[in-house]
Amino acid sequence: MTDTTHLEEQIAYLTRTVDELSDIVARQETELALAQRRLAMLMEREATRELDAGGTVPLADQKPPHW
Repeated sequence: MTDTTHLEEQIAYLTRTVDELSDIVARQETELALAQRRLAMLMEREATRELDAGGTVPLADQKPPHW
């Protein structure tokens, strides 16, 4: 096998790997955005529940006493 052929095979392999990794990163970005939206909704729901139950500002919105 010539050096050129070997280099072409390496480039093809690396190109395929980069394409696969790009697809994985794009999928993970979508999944992360969905998880962040769900977390925000859960935090809002919990804050509303705390407010309804106790009638005070949710603890998540209060500064700790040492501030």
